[in-house]
Amino acid sequence: MVASYGAKLLLLIALLRCGAKLGADALSMDYYMMSCPFMDQMVRSTVYQALRRDPTLAAALLRLHFHDCFVQGCDASVLIDSTEDNTAEKDSPANLSLRGYEVIDRAKQLIEDQCPGVVSCADIVAMAARDAVFWAGGPFYEIPKGRKDGRRSKIEDTVNLPAPTLNVTVLVKMFGQHGFDAQELVALSGAHTLGAASCASFKNRLSNFDSDNGVDPTLDTDMARTLWRACTAGDGSRVPFDRSSYTFDSGYFNALRRGLGLLSSDQALFADPRTRPVVNAYAMNDAMFFLDFQQAILKMGLLDVKEAGRGEVRRDCRRVN
Repeated sequence: MVASYGAKLLLLIALLRCGAKLGADALSMDYYMMSCPFMDQMVRSTVYQALRRDPTLAAALLRLHFHDCFVQGCDASVLIDSTEDNTAEKDSPANLSLRGYEVIDRAKQLIEDQCPGVVSCADIVAMAARDAVFWAGGPFYEIPKGRKDGRRSKIEDTVNLPAPTLNVTVLVKMFGQHGFDAQELVALSGAHTLGAASCASFKNRLSNFDSDNGVDPTLDTDMARTLWRACTAGDGSRVPFDRSSYTFDSGYFNALRRGLGLLSSDQALFADPRTRPVVNAYAMNDAMFFLDFQQAILKMGLLDVKEAGRGEVRRDCRRVN
């Protein structure tokens, strides 16, 4: 097992060092080398400045990338504002809690001042998520660039986003439609090592709560009591996914093993025999989790990438050109 993971890591490093193209032919590690050579540094500087002011944005930027890619591909469609005749993705109930738009706007403006009309919003979203993960103590991974921005953003498309109440059978099917297997599902779910969820996302587990137990038998009794108290302030109250919610680590998986998963879809990963071995492996081996997460999020960043002719480089990330 160690040799296998070591070989994977060496291959990944070799690909990154040689600037190899990954996925869609139009993407490459050095896509902006001539047209905007300092755009990576501009995105990273913007993200780090924002995270120093508000560390919770690390989770927000990573979630923004996921919610973008799982709806019509990684094309920054989640950034587009609604208009009088169109309700966009960002105004879907599933996306109302998304944050970090202003960070993408600042990075885009900084880049536009230096390289107008060159760097896509979709690439900025992917880079911001990468930098947020690294800032929070997670693995650094380089990403191929050259995505184009989509022109479509409709609320009805957000049905493709996984709900927090899903079981593993539905999750495996939904992620499988995007080409991910059960192990990659667990690796990507590890993004919940960062951030918090609103009570609206897990109140289904507390709907019949009394002083003795919660309605969800997989929910730890003491945790149910704690969550019930936290949520008396309303659906908007937020609870961290794990105790180290600002740090990218294996704390999320250790929480699942203790019955402390926050969402139904979180705890289901440990309850189901198809995914429990992966949860156990990641809980005991940070390096394994980090490597598998790197590979899974790189793969996610290639979902339905728009190329020239199918997309554009938006001048303003919030509206099509």
